[in-house]
Amino acid sequence: MEPEEIAQLRTMFVFTPPPGHSWGLTFEGFEARLRERDPDTFTRVDDGEEGPVRGAAMIYGVTFDDEDLEGFASLVPEGVTVRECNAHMAARFALWLRNNVAPADVPVMFNTDWGIEEGLEPTLVPDATRPRIVAALVQHIEDTGGLD
Repeated sequence: MEPEEIAQLRTMFVFTPPPGHSWGLTFEGFEARLRERDPDTFTRVDDGEEGPVRGAAMIYGVTFDDEDLEGFASLVPEGVTVRECNAHMAARFALWLRNNVAPADVPVMFNTDWGIEEGLEPTLVPDATRPRIVAALVQHIEDTGGLD
């Protein structure tokens, strides 16, 4: 499969701070940042009694470049996911997280549901342009070994 074909595959991307670090993530703060980006954002806090996530999580939907993205934010473990997303949109989302959610001195790490299933450790989102971030996301997808 060519890199551009891989970049179009959709999966769940998981963004987290590095181990031992925190973004200081709160549901209220994350919702405010989402609404700055898209006033029509929807959010719902799930206390863990029902739904796809154990423990408290904020489920959200936001529009990036005319594409509706959905995911959830979790405080423990701390992180934000975006579901059914390709590498191009995940790179835009990662840049937005780095510039609007994560403190300037705390990097953004990523994994995918495929990487988690394969036991891969989170990888640093490069401090680079969007095309280089897309390339890192594509390399991660290749590293999961599920494309054979």
